[in-house]
Amino acid sequence: MANNLIKFPMAKDLFELSNYVLGYDLLQLCTEGPKEMLDQTKYCQPAVMVCSLAAIEKLKEERPNAIANCVATAGFSLGEITALIFAGALCFEEALHLVKVRAEAMQSVSEIYKGGMAIVIYGPDSKLSYACLKAKEWAKDKGDVFPECKVANYLYPHCKVVSGSESAILFLEQHYREFGIRKIKKLSVNGAFHCDLMASAVEPFRKALKKCKVSEPVITVYSCVDGKSYRNADHIRRQLPTQIIKPVKWEQLLHVAYERDPSEHFPKTFECGPGTFLKTVLKQVNAKAWNECYSSEEYK
Repeated sequence: MANNLIKFPMAKDLFELSNYVLGYDLLQLCTEGPKEMLDQTKYCQPAVMVCSLAAIEKLKEERPNAIANCVATAGFSLGEITALIFAGALCFEEALHLVKVRAEAMQSVSEIYKGGMAIVIYGPDSKLSYACLKAKEWAKDKGDVFPECKVANYLYPHCKVVSGSESAILFLEQHYREFGIRKIKKLSVNGAFHCDLMASAVEPFRKALKKCKVSEPVITVYSCVDGKSYRNADHIRRQLPTQIIKPVKWEQLLHVAYERDPSEHFPKTFECGPGTFLKTVLKQVNAKAWNECYSSEEYK
């Protein structure tokens, strides 16, 4: 994605500043790899954040009114920090350092407690909660250091992401049909994010956040911890660290953000980040909002 963004001067400046904060050449890593390194959490998170901010710079160049008239913003998981930067609640340099701390802490935990995540498609007759309970019991019997299995992401009706320890995810992959689950696919991540396995990553992040200046957002920022908007800077300081272990309530957030009278016009939405994942999810939650949603490649 970075290759398509560095032609915009402000986007290129972001990468250059990132090199100073991170201590390595982020742009080179994004454009040349190696992929094995970029896939690591401690490098992937800063890369996604800076690419997302660079996509905002692209949007500023190509659709300046979209920035000038923006009334609200939100970010999925890590993207919430990007949203807070855009809203003026965090400055770029401090937030990038914050993400560096977050990513390194989460990778460190992932190396101690082996786990993973899987996307689950299910129906009204499925027993997902019971499946997670049995998977956790299985993981305990198999000797997982920290047996865990729970919903980590609420995406859209009948689609969630489950996070858990190594044996728990394996159990779900092998036995999902027994619980009426339609489909399961393990995600290419190297950790069990947004569950209690990440608990020891919270405190390093909280300490780093205490050193950051947090300001009142100039526009509404929705939190994926509860789907509601942040009230003020103190609310951000209290709630943002918990995001590491709390499930991403993205479906709930979308319902809150797009709630309006049926006759009311839906605003334009711009997805600033790698891929079109959030646009795809939006289609499943609110088709009217999706009709006015544009990914990074569709700005012009």
